[in-house]
Amino acid sequence: MANSSHGPRPPRSRARVAIATTLFAAYLAIVLWVTMTPSLDGVGVDTVAERVLAVLHRLGVPDAFGYMELEFVANVGMFVPLGFLLALALPGWGWWLALIALPLLSAGIEWTQGEFLAGRVSDVRDIVSNSIGAWLGALCAAGLRAIVHARDRRVVARALWERDRARRPRRDPDQTQVLDTLGLR
Repeated sequence: MANSSHGPRPPRSRARVAIATTLFAAYLAIVLWVTMTPSLDGVGVDTVAERVLAVLHRLGVPDAFGYMELEFVANVGMFVPLGFLLALALPGWGWWLALIALPLLSAGIEWTQGEFLAGRVSDVRDIVSNSIGAWLGALCAAGLRAIVHARDRRVVARALWERDRARRPRRDPDQTQVLDTLGLR
């Protein structure tokens, strides 16, 4: 609502940008640590994956859902917060940059794993799953921003309506009675 009768457009939420940027940087550091660690053997990833699969299979997930599928879903989940936080940190019109930047980041991670980390395996499926996660997160952030923007527009419109209503001249009771008698009200 940047029309001239209501003044200039309000500034971006500095708090939202600062919080989203800080959380994005912290989470990105964790993702880079997890993906750039030469070997995850000492962390016990295989043991955790086996336990998660055992629980899922007990809950009725088909046995066909194995390690590869779990890894794909985990990679999607790992990049959802990156997409969400980056889309919140960027200006309103720039949220879509997360749709491009994060798949490029994923490709860079996979390239680095393939070229420089002997204990890691580079896989195109990881780029696909990471991109899907980033896109889901960015789209969720864009949807949330649209909902908040629509709510803010309604709140501002209501406040302007109430302000304008309060400024209208009040009729005195005698005038109201005359209008009622004449059938004009």
